[in-house]
Amino acid sequence: MFSGGTRTGTGLTVAVLALTLSSCATPPDSEDDDVVPAQSLIVAAPAQQNEVGDFAAPAQMPPSGAEPTEAAGPAHPVPVPGLGPETAAQIPAETSQVLVASGPDARSDSGQLSFFSFDDESWKKLKTFDIHNGKKGWLADRREGDKTTPIGVFTLSDAGGYKQDPGTKLPYTQDDRLPSSATVTYGPEYERVFDYIIAIDYNRLPGTPPTDRTRPLGWDKGGGIWLHLDHDSGTNGCVTLEEEDLKWILETIDPDAHPRIAMGPESQLQK
Repeated sequence: MFSGGTRTGTGLTVAVLALTLSSCATPPDSEDDDVVPAQSLIVAAPAQQNEVGDFAAPAQMPPSGAEPTEAAGPAHPVPVPGLGPETAAQIPAETSQVLVASGPDARSDSGQLSFFSFDDESWKKLKTFDIHNGKKGWLADRREGDKTTPIGVFTLSDAGGYKQDPGTKLPYTQDDRLPSSATVTYGPEYERVFDYIIAIDYNRLPGTPPTDRTRPLGWDKGGGIWLHLDHDSGTNGCVTLEEEDLKWILETIDPDAHPRIAMGPESQLQK
């Protein structure tokens, strides 16, 4: 894992840019929402591959192997407010920052995200934000293209975006290619949704740019689950916030706090 600093996205030729790109933005459903045209797997236009992921990066072959996770010791002695015993047990003692993203039920595509910090032997809620999540809600055993957001507790290791580093302590990758993944089909109103990104470590390799497409759990589990800017609708799996809210999180989150995000419907998080 990188310890800090800024990673700068490298320029690619038009031919490389023509590899697979996609966007979290969700356009109107097609007549057969579950059918993915074969050509959508090889063309550049992000919306033409919007059914199969939330990425803005060149395609690569599906990897195999176990998902790497940050080493953690015993569970935190103080449960985060709103988290039940099963979920709280997944927050390690070393963690002092936790984001909780939740919806009212498993089918909801919107909800709230609260940022907690551990101080003076208790968890303090610093801020709460409105969010959107997967168009088809939350699911623990999600699959590629099902438009659900994964339920679970995940590390937060890497950030990036089209805009320059706003001053985050997370390793940050600025990438000039990101707007193309939102504008080729959707139009200019979606150009800025990837201005800022925090990668959620679901089926990805921590310590790499958010656009890295390595999927340790395999291709069918999906990936590219990010915190990014809101577009006023449900997503293909990402969690979205208003720009000022995501920028505040970027400026506040600290890798030395071993941050985690707990995500899911309220009933699941309270287990």
